[in-house]
Amino acid sequence: MNDIQLKKLLEKKETPLYVFDLEELRCRIQTLRRALPNHVNLCYAVKANTFILKEISELVDRFEICSPGELHICQRLWLPPEKFVISGVYKEPALMSQLIAQEGKIGAYTVESMTQFTILHEAAAAAKKRLRVFLRLTSGNQFGLDKTEIEGILAEYRDSSCLDIRGIQYFSGTQKASIKRLKRELTSVDLFLETLHGKYGYQAKELELGPGFPVSYFQGEPFDEESFLWQFSHLLNEMKFRGAITIELGRSIAASCGKYFTKIVDLKRNHSENYAIVDGGMHQLVYYGQFMAMKHPFVRHWSSHTAAEAKEQEWNICGSLCTANDILMKKVPLKNLQIGDILLFENTGAYCITEGISLFLSRDLPEVVLIKENGTTLTVRDHLQTEIFNTPLY
Repeated sequence: MNDIQLKKLLEKKETPLYVFDLEELRCRIQTLRRALPNHVNLCYAVKANTFILKEISELVDRFEICSPGELHICQRLWLPPEKFVISGVYKEPALMSQLIAQEGKIGAYTVESMTQFTILHEAAAAAKKRLRVFLRLTSGNQFGLDKTEIEGILAEYRDSSCLDIRGIQYFSGTQKASIKRLKRELTSVDLFLETLHGKYGYQAKELELGPGFPVSYFQGEPFDEESFLWQFSHLLNEMKFRGAITIELGRSIAASCGKYFTKIVDLKRNHSENYAIVDGGMHQLVYYGQFMAMKHPFVRHWSSHTAAEAKEQEWNICGSLCTANDILMKKVPLKNLQIGDILLFENTGAYCITEGISLFLSRDLPEVVLIKENGTTLTVRDHLQTEIFNTPLY
């Protein structure tokens, strides 16, 4: 959708507003598919943006689900359960038993602890089902299993009638732009898979990786993604592991399809500093790596007034929350800023809508609009009042 169409949309819609461009989403996935080796599958992290799940369903191979809420959303949208990867650091035993016992087959489950392994194994045995599982290898934090625990599981259960241990899952962070670091990680995982084969005769069928591809959120941070993806693909092709590989991505898939619109509602000058107050705020606009609003995201200023060319001034853009932390940008140069103008923030398709402190001050959640490939729009969430969640029951 071009700027003229977006401005017409804003004539009908209130701000703050999220807009997700489905054509851009499709193009982004096609770009990743072309850049990665042919044998690599894509898994979408549901937590990045739940409002594009139905539209993305046929474009990705799997969905990573990390909570009961995410699972229920996927089920209500009738997404294919064979694409579900039930992940997360905490798996409720009752829910796991229910999922495993029901008709139909969930794609796979991850094992992040010995407690989780026991829960899944016992539920599978009770239901007389054979589960597809991935053993998550820790990268040195609270997630996943140690190598010794994985070896212990394989030594005892690799031929279990209840478990189809597909392979290893490995995640080590996000916004990773260092090819050298990714090479070290892939080399380490590759060597571990060789060790498992040599010591236990276990040949992994699949490897699921969360490489944490970076997204360029801020101005002045150049990133040659084409070269980065080419080098990463070369690393995958160099691996000795020859099973199926799935790359799990969230922000790298969804970020570029999103735009966030917020309106200037007040202007002031305090202690020689210019301040612009918008009707949105930090509860709705979350950029990974933003540090006290000192970095400038990609933003466009749409003026609501026609006036002679004005001198550029530096403005601090602040949200509508009653906290000194609600600063979106500091000292951003803008011309002819006036009340009623719109600021359009780019690359807001991932996490902005799911990661903010949405209930703070009980402000409304913004409307969410999808732009279809034919240019038509679809509201998938109206403005939603939140005070009900903060109101006592008595």
